[in-house]
Amino acid sequence: MSPENKTLLLFDLDGTLVDSAPDLAVAINQMLLALNLTTFSQEIIRGWVGNGAKTLVERALHHSLNNNPALDKSLSEAKVNKALAIFLNYYQQCLCVESSLYKGVRETLLALKNHGYRLAIITNKPTEFIEPIVTGFGLKGLFELQLGGDSLVERKPHPLPLLHACETLKVSAAQCIMIGDSKNDILAAKAANIQSIGLTYGYNYGEDIRVYQPDWCLDTFTELLYLLR
Repeated sequence: MSPENKTLLLFDLDGTLVDSAPDLAVAINQMLLALNLTTFSQEIIRGWVGNGAKTLVERALHHSLNNNPALDKSLSEAKVNKALAIFLNYYQQCLCVESSLYKGVRETLLALKNHGYRLAIITNKPTEFIEPIVTGFGLKGLFELQLGGDSLVERKPHPLPLLHACETLKVSAAQCIMIGDSKNDILAAKAANIQSIGLTYGYNYGEDIRVYQPDWCLDTFTELLYLLR
């Protein structure tokens, strides 16, 4: 059964539109090296992506400190914030170096826009990185609204960003659909009484996105065209 009467499509960014793990991994490892801590492979770091920059940094610090029993394993707010500042500085320098759009993303977004859908981004990524990534991958002008994890007082899985998008763009929850690869996307949509599409690729901490019962589940981004036609 296809979604009906939808006008606004809300997209997650990392793991949905962009495979950003390669550049995130580079920046995380540069941060760890700057702090004289153990680094990790890109595949391991991929499993930590999805809850925003601060959580990613906390996970990296936690794993690195646990790998070195000689170090103090406590993570104070000051330690985390220091590491976060280092990470953000490195990440700013490599936003679109090794990252890439998932197959068919640009063409599908353009087609959906041409079909009359309105598009928005709701991500837990810091707001300052959204526009450079959108521009870097040739998506500028497609999205009416771009919300980051620090745009509001709450972020996904809280429903506030989704409800804020509805209010700002003057549409009802029934007219929206949330599209993402993570449980945070599906949980936020359910809390906002918005239907959702779960994507099986991307970053969901090794869990099957179906566990969180999105209204629809797709294996590729291009399948959106058949579902939303």
